[in-house]
Amino acid sequence: MDLLNAYDRALAGFGRRVHRVRADQWNAATPCAEWTVRDLVNHLTSEQLWAPWLLRGATLDEVGDRFDGDQLGDDPPRRWDRAAGVAREGFHRQGALDGTVHTSGGVLPARDYGWQMTTDLTVHGWDLARGIGDDDTLDEELVEAVYAAVRPQVDSWQGIGIFDPPVPVPDSAPTQDRLVALLGRRP
Repeated sequence: MDLLNAYDRALAGFGRRVHRVRADQWNAATPCAEWTVRDLVNHLTSEQLWAPWLLRGATLDEVGDRFDGDQLGDDPPRRWDRAAGVAREGFHRQGALDGTVHTSGGVLPARDYGWQMTTDLTVHGWDLARGIGDDDTLDEELVEAVYAAVRPQVDSWQGIGIFDPPVPVPDSAPTQDRLVALLGRRP
């Protein structure tokens, strides 16, 4: 699966779950110990708002604090949809994946950034499903693609606060379980 297809599937999967959050679930806990459902959706919404800026070559200083704080207001699904739309446009812009992107971890090839964003959407989609009691089954092809992209990089992410340390699971576990465990979740 190519990056843009994976990103689009991950974005759509997360978005479907955002629209399934009931009014009484926004303060529910998620597998991300420090985040409620609202915090989790706000985090991903903010990330999507950053994407078009970074893909056009903006530095962190140029983006500044414009996407800090609450991005969800009183209509989280609508705000999510807007952020997802601008991010998708940013990723699909001609040449967007050919350059480099400034991140808190340094300057990365835009394709690596794209896989990081796809990974975040995929795994946090699972977190969101768990937080709202929804079916946590992820798109199988997407999981295979994300697992293949993440597995070689996960060791370099340890200790920098991106994900918790891997959780052991048997090699025979389904790929979805191996993916979430690789990124510090208990399947």
